Amino acid sequence: QVQPVESGGGSALAGGSLSLSCAVPASVMCGTTVAWYRQAPGKERDFVAAIDGRDVKAYGRDVKGRFTISQDNAKITVYLQMNNLQPEDTAQYYCKRGLRQGGICVDIWGQGTQVTVSS
Repeated sequence: QVQPVESGGGSALAGGSLSLSCAVPASVMCGTTVAWYRQAPGKERDFVAAIDGRDVKAYGRDVKGRFTISQDNAKITVYLQMNNLQPEDTAQYYCKRGLRQGGICVDIWGQGTQVTVSS
């Protein structure tokens, strides 16, 4: 099964920055909205940010003003720029986007990328 591929996770100090990306093969890309979620150990998966085909963006309350979601012109790769990171941003970050499977468009989760922020 084809999945979105997240990259760019890693470690940062509080106040630092990281940038994540989410890419899929253009041949199976479908749908208009791409979203980032995150899940810390023992917690539910929470909404982080989303962007649609018209570049309309939405952010979770905890990241608004610090994180920025964007996409390339072809809408193949979606980015999440994370600034002023805090220890509470530590989590596995997942991308969710539409992929064409069996002739229909299905929202598929990536495998995630770890972000660790230390104080």
